[in-house]
Amino acid sequence: MPLVVTHVDDPKEARWYASLLDFSREQRLPVLADAEPALLERTVAAAKPDLIFSFYYRSMLPMPLLRHARLGAFNMHGSLLPKYRGRAPLNWAIVKGERETGVTLHEMVEKPDAGRIVDQEAVPIGPDDTAVEVFHRMTAAAEAVLKRSLPALVKGEARFRPNDLARGSYYGRRRPEDGRIDWSRSAQEIHNLVRAVAPPFPGAFTTVAGMPARVLRTRVLDVSGPPGLARLSVLANGQAREDRARPRRSGDDAILVANCAGGGTLRILDLEIDGQRHSPAMVRGRFGDPALPLA
Repeated sequence: MPLVVTHVDDPKEARWYASLLDFSREQRLPVLADAEPALLERTVAAAKPDLIFSFYYRSMLPMPLLRHARLGAFNMHGSLLPKYRGRAPLNWAIVKGERETGVTLHEMVEKPDAGRIVDQEAVPIGPDDTAVEVFHRMTAAAEAVLKRSLPALVKGEARFRPNDLARGSYYGRRRPEDGRIDWSRSAQEIHNLVRAVAPPFPGAFTTVAGMPARVLRTRVLDVSGPPGLARLSVLANGQAREDRARPRRSGDDAILVANCAGGGTLRILDLEIDGQRHSPAMVRGRFGDPALPLA
């Protein structure tokens, strides 16, 4: 491998994956990190690569640089193109309630995620899967796609198929504020958001009784419940579907239930208030039994 191009690891970033920069140095591979564009192009040109591969690189690579690859430049994108072109495709797919995503190896062209498709592999998204759980499946799928595709690419004999952008979709970068829970939504929509941004991503955030909180894991209890005020209650297990207005004391079987203003109820499996994890017993001990406003 004549050259590895990557980024300097940000110490402020919650990193949940191995450092490519550290790995390259340990393996004594030639590596550039956050190189100035002119230096990057000169270095790539000097390396005379047969192929260029991009795996979750954070910046668009310019066409003059990509043209230095004798047999082509290819990107592994985290969706089944042409769906979910752009940024954070896995997170967006879960937010939108998709039951399937995948990976696509495609040509890199001037437009993002628009080049011809070399190969794809689908992976399922379960109803309670978080983004990182699906990501691990996608990693295995990406390895399989690369293993299948590499022999033909090396020979210059890859068979391409069209990437019909008119049949696809494009999503931009997700912002921190996109993780705020809108309790006017339905239970299913909120559950999808929680799954999409669950740790190691930043987590869905809200307020409980006016205090900052993160909802880190949920399960849909009822999708057909009537709309109402967004409230968090401590209920006895089995009490969630009926009698929600009259919480009663219970032992270890108590659960946290959120009524969603857009309809339906959620069981809150992992709740953090003011930076501290809260069990149902802790919520009751701190706030008592009345239903707590969510905003």
